[in-house]
Amino acid sequence: MRTFGMEGRKRTSPWVLFADKLADRTITVGGALVIAAVMGMTIYLVYEVLPLFGGGKVLSSHEYNSPLKSADIIDLTVDEHNTIVAAVSRNGEVHIWHPETGESLKSLSFDFADKQLTAIGKTIDNDHLAFGFADGTVRLGEIDFRNEILPAEQLPKELKKLNERDSIGTAAVFSKIPGKGFRKVSVEIKLDSEIKMSESASPIVALDYRLVDFGDRPKSYLLGADASGQAHLVITETKTNMLTRVRTTQVNRIALPIPKEKEDFRFAIINDTVDVVMLADRRGRVFRYDVHNESSPELAETITVVPSDSELTVFSTLLGARSIVVGDSTGNLTIYFLLKRGDASATDGIKMIPTREFQPQPSGVKGFSPSQSGKTFATLNGNGAIKLIHGISQKSIIQLGGSSNSLRADVIALSPRLDGLVAIGGDGKAEFWQLSIPHPEISWKTLFGKVWYEGYPGPSYTWQSTGATDAFEPKLSLIPLIFGTLKATFYSLLFAAPLALFAAVYTSEFVPNHVRGKIKPVMEVMASLPSVILGFVAAMVLAPVVESWIAAVLLAFVVMPLCLIASAFLWQMLPVRISIKLDGVPKLFFVGMVVVLGLTVAYWVGPSFEKFFFSGSLKSWLNSDKGSSAPFLFIMIFPIVAAGFTYVYSRTIAASFNNHVKTLRTPYGSIVDFGRWLVFLLITGVLSYALSGLLGLAGVDPRGSIVGPYIQRNTLVIGFAMGFAVIPIIYTLAEDALNAVPDQLRSASLGCGATPWQTAIWVVLPTAISGVFSAIMIGMGRAVGETMIVVMATGNTPVIDLNIFSGLRALSANIAVELPEAPKDGTLYRTLFLTGLVLFAMTFVINTLAELVRQRFRKRALKL
Repeated sequence: MRTFGMEGRKRTSPWVLFADKLADRTITVGGALVIAAVMGMTIYLVYEVLPLFGGGKVLSSHEYNSPLKSADIIDLTVDEHNTIVAAVSRNGEVHIWHPETGESLKSLSFDFADKQLTAIGKTIDNDHLAFGFADGTVRLGEIDFRNEILPAEQLPKELKKLNERDSIGTAAVFSKIPGKGFRKVSVEIKLDSEIKMSESASPIVALDYRLVDFGDRPKSYLLGADASGQAHLVITETKTNMLTRVRTTQVNRIALPIPKEKEDFRFAIINDTVDVVMLADRRGRVFRYDVHNESSPELAETITVVPSDSELTVFSTLLGARSIVVGDSTGNLTIYFLLKRGDASATDGIKMIPTREFQPQPSGVKGFSPSQSGKTFATLNGNGAIKLIHGISQKSIIQLGGSSNSLRADVIALSPRLDGLVAIGGDGKAEFWQLSIPHPEISWKTLFGKVWYEGYPGPSYTWQSTGATDAFEPKLSLIPLIFGTLKATFYSLLFAAPLALFAAVYTSEFVPNHVRGKIKPVMEVMASLPSVILGFVAAMVLAPVVESWIAAVLLAFVVMPLCLIASAFLWQMLPVRISIKLDGVPKLFFVGMVVVLGLTVAYWVGPSFEKFFFSGSLKSWLNSDKGSSAPFLFIMIFPIVAAGFTYVYSRTIAASFNNHVKTLRTPYGSIVDFGRWLVFLLITGVLSYALSGLLGLAGVDPRGSIVGPYIQRNTLVIGFAMGFAVIPIIYTLAEDALNAVPDQLRSASLGCGATPWQTAIWVVLPTAISGVFSAIMIGMGRAVGETMIVVMATGNTPVIDLNIFSGLRALSANIAVELPEAPKDGTLYRTLFLTGLVLFAMTFVINTLAELVRQRFRKRALKL
C-alpha cells in the first residue's frame, strides 16, 4: 500500500541550519560588542573627566631649619623650578637656600646704607621690590633668578648632590633636565637709586609697586603713604638713548588728596590699569582715588570692608590686580571688584563691590600669598594652618599644617607654577611642600552655575577658554553650550519636522505607487549629503542670501502656507472627473507651481512688507533704531489667535456649517467653504491687530528677547541648513511607518464615508504614531550631534540668547573648535571630554524618554 504525502516531506538542509545558527550567534555577538563599545566609551569619558573634580595633593614635604626666623623676613620667594628660595631680611640681606634640603648658597645683600626699612611693596611675581625707609625715601630693587642651560662637561667639579635632580655649588643649583643637559639656577640682585616720596621725610608705612615694561622704556608706579598721613603716587619712566645706551629716569610725584581725619595707612594697592589706587588702614577703611587724570587726582570713594570688631589683616590682589582680596582678624575672606554702577556715589561712577565670599577661617587671616599662574592663593590663619583656595571656583584645594605637631607658619610663599609652597615659623623652622594641583579652577559651580567674573556686571554663564594674558580667568561654563545645542535642535526640528511629516503623509496616502517609488529614493539620497557640504553652502551661499532678503524670507513663512491652502480650496472647486484625471504627477506639479508662486510673491512683496511693518529696514528695527513693536507682535500673535479661533469654531458651529456645505452642489459648496476661510482670515487679522496694538501700548517688545540684532550667521540659517539634513531621515522613517499600517484600516475608514484626508489624519497617523514619533526622535538625535553645519554657519558665539537672529555654539561644535588648541591632560582638554560626556548623556536621556513615549503610543494603538 502506498502512503501519499510521505515521499513529499522535505528535510531542512544542514547548511541552512548551520547558516541560521551562525547568523544568530553573529547577531548576538555583534549586539554584545556594540553594548561593550558604548560602555567602553562611557567609561573612558568618565576616566578622563574625573580628575577635574579632584582637589590637590601633597607629593612630598621637607622640614629643616631656615637661615632666618619669620620675624626677620620681609619678602619670601621661590623660583619657578622649585630649586631656590630667596628670603630678604630687614637689613637687606638676601638668604638663599635649596627648598627641599635647606642647603644654603652664598648670601647676597641689598645696600640700604644703614637706613631703617619700614615698608615693602612688590609686584605679583615677587621679583621686583620697592623698599620704603624711615626717612621717607623709596628704592627699587630686583631679585633675578637666572637660568642657564649647560652641557655636562661644563659643570663645576665640586658639586654636592642633593637629590636625584639637583646638585648645589657655591652660588647656584644645577638641575638635571631631559637629555644630557643641566639647568643652572642662580640669583642676582639689583638696587636702584633712592626716590623721595614723603615731603616731610616721614617713615613710609604703606607701599605698592606696579611695573609696566615697555622694553627700553619701563615705567614704574609707586603708591606710598607716610606716618604723617600723606600719600603720593610716584611715576618713574626710564628712557634709553639708542646711540649712547645712556639711561635717564624721569620722576613725577603726585600728591593725593588727604582725608579729613589723619589716617594710619597700612595697605596700598594699584589696580591693573593704573588709573585707580587704594589705601587702607587697620580699621578696614579703604580710600579709593581716581588718578586717570594725573594732574588732578580725586578721592572717589571711601568704604569700610571689615566689621567694626575686626582689623584688616590682608588687603592685596590676585594675578592681574583686578580681584581685591580682603581678610580680617575674625577670619572673614572676601574678594571685591571695581565695577561701573549707576547707583555709585563715587565721582567716577565706580563702586567697590563684594563678589565672592569664602568660608571663614579660624583665628583670623594673618598671611596671604597669590599664585603667579592663575587665581589660586594661599592663606595663613592664626593657628598656623595654610589653606590653598581658588578665587573663581572658591574651591578649598589643600590644607597644610594647623595640627599640634606641625609647623606653626608665620610667612608663606607659593611657587610660580603652583607646584610648591614654602613656610617659615617664628622659631626658624621651615617646611617645603611639593604639590600637584592640576585643575583648581574647576568645580560644579564653574561648570553649571553662575559665576561672577572680573569685569562683568554680575554673575553669568560664560564660556571663554583662552585669553591674551596670563591674568585671564578661564570661563568654562557648559550652560551656554547646552543652550546652543538645544536652540539649534529646536529650530531645525521646527523647520524640518512639519515638512517631513506632511511629505510622508502625502506620498504615503495620496501619491500613486509609481510616483512614490521615484520620490522616496531621491529623499533618501539627500540623507547621504556630507554635512560639511551643507555647512559650506549655508555659510557661503544661504547666509548672505537670507541677510539680503530677510524680510522676504520671513514673509515666505506666511505666504506659502496661505497659497497652499488657497490652492487646495481652488482644487476642490474642480469637477470630480477632472480632479481624478489630474491626480498624481499633474497634481504634484501643480503643488510645485504653487510653492514657486508663493516664493515669487514673497520676493516681490518683501520690500513693501519691510517698509510697512518695519519702517523700511528690518535690521534697523531689530536694533531698536526705529519703529514700534506692534507689527512684529501682530506676526507673532496671528497664528496663536488663528489656533484659538479654530478651536472655538470647531466646538461651536463647525458641525452645522459642514453639514450645510455638504448639501450644496459642486462647486458651490467649495466656494462657500472658501468664503468661510476668507472670513476666518479677516477676523483673525483684526483680532491680532487689536491685541498687538494693546500689547505695544503696554510696553511689550519682543526686541531684546526672542529677536534682536541681526548677525549674518545665525540660528535661522542653522534651522534651514540642519533642517535640510534632518528632513530625509524623518521623512523616510515616518513614511515607512505610515505604509506599514494595514490597508484594511484604510478600506474600513473609506467604506464608512470618510475622505482620504480624514482617513490619513484620524486613522492611519494615530496607528503609526509610535513609528512617526521614533522618526522625529532619530532626527532630533541627528540634530543634537551635528557638528560641521553648526561650526560653519553659526559664528560659534557661546551666548545664552533667545534671539533667532543671533549665533550660538553647540556642544559638538565646541569640541571641534577647541580640541586642537587644548594641551593634553590640561583643564580645557578634560573639560572638552566632559562636554562629550554631557552630549552623550543628553542623547541617552532623550532617546530613553523617546522610547518610553513610543512604547506608550504603541500600546495605545494596539488597544485601538
